[in-house]
Amino acid sequence: MTNRKFTEMSPEWVRKPNNVTLSDDRIEIITESGTDLWQRTYYGFTNDNAPVLQAQTDEKYFSFIVKTQFASKDRFDQCGVAMYLDSDNWFKASIEYEYENCQRLGSVVTNNGYSDWATTDISSDIKEMWYRFSRRESDFCIECSRDGEDFKQMRIFHMFAGAESIKFGIYAASPTTGSFKAVFTDMTVTECQWRSDADWNDK
Repeated sequence: MTNRKFTEMSPEWVRKPNNVTLSDDRIEIITESGTDLWQRTYYGFTNDNAPVLQAQTDEKYFSFIVKTQFASKDRFDQCGVAMYLDSDNWFKASIEYEYENCQRLGSVVTNNGYSDWATTDISSDIKEMWYRFSRRESDFCIECSRDGEDFKQMRIFHMFAGAESIKFGIYAASPTTGSFKAVFTDMTVTECQWRSDADWNDK
């Protein structure tokens, strides 16, 4: 696979936002209050109304890299990477604003209608983050980076509905009363950057 711009893969909206600006190398979304993705676990409720822009692919091995910049300011404001297969099977990774001194860098994996949430606390001063989302058949890895060069693993996960063609891309949401600008740039699809066990053994 040669490097491709995400925007050249004919991405399509799941719930297009009312306020969005899109070009070949930059996407800006103004979030709408009350938008989110969550299924059942702990809270008991279902939220399935966040906008997602994603491309479809049959490629079994690839990585998707994107830089996010955000002016989040209300609780749970978030933007990042998503793989939305259907309402019961999806993944998202982002920074969720919590309060003045804390945000949560994390991810949600939803299989068969139940979500989890894995997070680590970070400073609320951080207003940009890179993500690298990689696929190896029906297994996936999400990594993050402050500079777009040094990526750190956030988690590895399996999607039960992710063995064949999938859709992946970006999303932004404001689950409470907030609204903010989310900016996505440097969106590239590359050869898979997630090494296999054989790759590591060769080192």
